[in-house]
Amino acid sequence: MSVNKVILIGNVGNDPEVKHLDQDVKVAKFRMATSESYRAKNGERVTTTEWHNIVLWRGLAGVVEQYVKKGSRLFIEGKLTHRQYEKDGETKFFTEVVANNMVMLDTKNNSQDNNQESPDSQASNNQSGSGNFEGVSEPEADDQGGDDDLPF
Repeated sequence: MSVNKVILIGNVGNDPEVKHLDQDVKVAKFRMATSESYRAKNGERVTTTEWHNIVLWRGLAGVVEQYVKKGSRLFIEGKLTHRQYEKDGETKFFTEVVANNMVMLDTKNNSQDNNQESPDSQASNNQSGSGNFEGVSEPEADDQGGDDDLPF
């Protein structure tokens, strides 16, 4: 058995780029920063930041297009993928997190510059491409329980 699972909580570093592909399929891409802090031997607090390339498809991309912007705080769950391509005769390697679950962690007051209402619930990738993000789950997930099944 093997597991490829990534969980990140961080801030979006740029306004998401959303592309509309054939058959109304959307893909959203953005960079997300996560930070860790520790105390150095001299007692000074040191913060390190890692940048992650995030990719979301279909329904999640629609939610991103409508509500996510630079600075948004998100919970992302997905898997690591690696790609390579040629540029100027040199092979470049690229690592991305392909998300299948996203939760917006901003408060409504902090995340909205306009009068749009932000979603209150989590959004999960929807293979059918529907923009409806409330109550949507992965097709392979057996989501028969209610809130009573949540571990918190």
